[in-house]
Amino acid sequence: MKPIRIGTRGSKLALYQAHYVADLLAKQGLGTDIVIIDTKGDQILDVAISKIGSKGVFTEELEIQLAKGVIDIAVHSAKDMQSTLPDGFELIAFTVRERTNDVIISHRPDIHLSNPAIHTVLGTSSTRRVATLKHFYPHVQTTEIRGNLQTRIAKMEAGACDALLLAYAGVHRMGYDHLIRHVLPLEEFTPAVGQGTIAIEAFEGLDGQLRKQIIQAVHDPTTGYCLRAERSYLKELDGGCSIPIFALGTYAEGEVTLKGGIVSLDGSKRVEKQVCGPIDEAEALGRTLAGQVLAAGGKEILSKIRIQLAK
Repeated sequence: MKPIRIGTRGSKLALYQAHYVADLLAKQGLGTDIVIIDTKGDQILDVAISKIGSKGVFTEELEIQLAKGVIDIAVHSAKDMQSTLPDGFELIAFTVRERTNDVIISHRPDIHLSNPAIHTVLGTSSTRRVATLKHFYPHVQTTEIRGNLQTRIAKMEAGACDALLLAYAGVHRMGYDHLIRHVLPLEEFTPAVGQGTIAIEAFEGLDGQLRKQIIQAVHDPTTGYCLRAERSYLKELDGGCSIPIFALGTYAEGEVTLKGGIVSLDGSKRVEKQVCGPIDEAEALGRTLAGQVLAAGGKEILSKIRIQLAK
């Protein structure tokens, strides 16, 4: 049997994720080859994501190679996936989810969000994180920091910022736990859709039997239920990386609880709702949550954000 060709970005974190998936496939006796592909988001590092087009920034080039048959599957951070995939593409599996919190990492032990007396500049490329900080901690300054994790840490060490605001999963996977100063509460910093899990994308031409083997080896059903709900919510709001939408699904006893919302770019307005229902209604839960968020003021927030981003 030919090795499964895994497409991935070339950063250390992306390669970690690709090898993680390769190891899961190997446990089922499936051989793999890893194929590195540069994406627009990797090539353009001096411009904010919102300015280069937030949809497909980290996925478009991998999807081109999937459609050509150069690779069999693509491995992504699930939070990088656009709300609606192009025709013919599908997310067929999600790995077991890592801890979903945002964290602050720094070489400074005195970093603390709640103390206005400590001058703090946080580096982040996430509009969700910036807007959330403006809502809960308006005294904290932020600066745009992009690049892979090692590049961001180097920029921090060079004085570009005092600390970095990142996802726990990436920090942990790269072995930087010793730099974590604070694990931020989910009640305030509800994560981006898909944060903490790895998504496997395939094109419609993938062999059916191979598809089944990949799902059996990689997919975690519990995570899958939560991601179906979260991504359904994201799709209803048509959110991309540049829109501060957040959602987190959790599973317990055959049900998914889905919490999510939206925050204005200046942090002045934040809408959050929560719904719960059986796992076989996960996608309907996402649509229900979207309706509640939009009706509670989210529609106005979203409209204003789109106008601001279009300028």
